[in-house]
Amino acid sequence: MDLYVPIIVLGVLAFLFAAGSVLMASMTGPKRWNRARLEAYECGIEPTPQPVGGGRFPIKYYLTAMLFIVFDIEIIFLYPWAVAFDHLGIFGLVEMVLFIATVLVAYAYIWRRGGLEWD
Repeated sequence: MDLYVPIIVLGVLAFLFAAGSVLMASMTGPKRWNRARLEAYECGIEPTPQPVGGGRFPIKYYLTAMLFIVFDIEIIFLYPWAVAFDHLGIFGLVEMVLFIATVLVAYAYIWRRGGLEWD
């Protein structure tokens, strides 16, 4: 049980910090509500009216998110490989070439289908 004490303490501290941050923000934050503050934030773009049940998003949003995830995962795998490159030898090199080729195939497919063009 002694091994779990630091993990439990860290979890309790994280919870207390999160709860304290929310509490302090509600106590010290401004209390003036206006129409602009209640609207959704859209990066400086005037919000467009939405239907009552919500609106449909164009598929471009999801394709862009998936493309970001693909390249984010590529970076996650490239960093440890670069750190341990000397120890992996030719096997590690071949595996990384196959991995990068797979990612480039996905990139070429997205590029060919127009996924990188934003209207």
